[in-house]
Amino acid sequence: MGAGSQLNQERSAEASEQVFRRVLVNTGKLLGGRTVNAVISLGYTALAARALGVQPFGILVLMHAFAQLLGDVVRFQSWQTVLQYGAEPLQERRIGEFQRVIRFTAMLDVLSGVAGVAIGVAAALLFAGPLGWEPAQAPAAAAYATSVAIIVAAAPLGLLRLFDRFDILAGQAVVISLVRLAGCGLGLWLNWSLGPFLLVWAAGTLAGFLWMCGGAWLELRRRGLLEGFSWGGSYRIPQPGVWRFAWATNLNATLGTAFTHLVTLMVGSVLGPSQAALWRVGRQVADAIAKPAKLLVPALYPELARLRASSGEAMMWRLAVQIGLAAGGVGIVLLVVSTFAGAPLLRLILGAGFESAASLMTWQVAAAVVGLIALPLEPLVISLGHAGAAVRVRVVVAVCYAIALPPLVRRFGVEAAGASLLAASIALALGMLVLVLRRRGRSA
Repeated sequence: MGAGSQLNQERSAEASEQVFRRVLVNTGKLLGGRTVNAVISLGYTALAARALGVQPFGILVLMHAFAQLLGDVVRFQSWQTVLQYGAEPLQERRIGEFQRVIRFTAMLDVLSGVAGVAIGVAAALLFAGPLGWEPAQAPAAAAYATSVAIIVAAAPLGLLRLFDRFDILAGQAVVISLVRLAGCGLGLWLNWSLGPFLLVWAAGTLAGFLWMCGGAWLELRRRGLLEGFSWGGSYRIPQPGVWRFAWATNLNATLGTAFTHLVTLMVGSVLGPSQAALWRVGRQVADAIAKPAKLLVPALYPELARLRASSGEAMMWRLAVQIGLAAGGVGIVLLVVSTFAGAPLLRLILGAGFESAASLMTWQVAAAVVGLIALPLEPLVISLGHAGAAVRVRVVVAVCYAIALPPLVRRFGVEAAGASLLAASIALALGMLVLVLRRRGRSA
């Protein structure tokens, strides 16, 4: 019994290491694509800025940001539903059930796309002034808001993650940027105005969508998963709680995306635009530090879904610990660099006026490091079927932070926003940890 138990532990450890290496490899593919994309996007941004000038280019950025934010808010995060409910039927070759998952998640994308376009077009026309563009530019903004229908599509994303085709996903951002680079180069040469540049931006989004859908469709056909497929088939997934899961993941992602912009607005409304600028600079640096490690999350979700369908929860917890230690270790090193070299780096890159953001940036980087250490907890909670509990934890933390932030900032200044962010990150991490430990206690 002792020898057999030891052999099983060794096999389990070896399997865990293989999964961990696969997560790192897939993260590397995404990081490579993001790195190439960052260089190309800098090129097309520079071309558009030169062609349009500061004010029109700012309008372009605002219209694009509005569409992106709206897409993030209305999107159903159908890729998570694909992973949660498609991994087991795929593994067991229950093709009919898997095709229902495809139809259901595609329906989610269509519903969120219709809602997003309706809200976007109406808001672009009715609230032109508050959103940053002139009433005369509202029709162009409304036309660009229709790109939300493409932005929200996430079912193909989930399929490619489930099929482990991160190479195709890495190419999507590059395709988008190459189309925009070519269009912006032509626009600079032909001296285009704002309207054609909006078409270029939308064309890039459409090209990325077609790339992703084409890749997912070819992979479905290669695996024989389209046999007998029809869009007229059943859309009902037999597992309980599908709609509850879809709404919970939508709300959870919305909180994470919208709250970032809300805090910046709060700091600006209380302390003025200069302090908001310092906050934004620090937040961008913290986000840049955390970004490579956060790319572990897209690679982590499909592995957790596969482990849940096959190996059970013990392997899921082991993988979560490995990811947390790896991401947290990198984050702590970067926190040390930020603490001791933050001010000189800000002065070198942005100028002397931004050097005062160094101490604020340290708070923000510390909060990011806490998030990196806790990185696998929320995916683990959601993959174990407790998306609603994860949302409740995030809502409680977000509401407490939003209520406490204005009076703290008025009393203690912008540094209080950084300290509060760190406290909120710790509270969120502890809340997710409690959910994980409670689940582990039940299954022990």
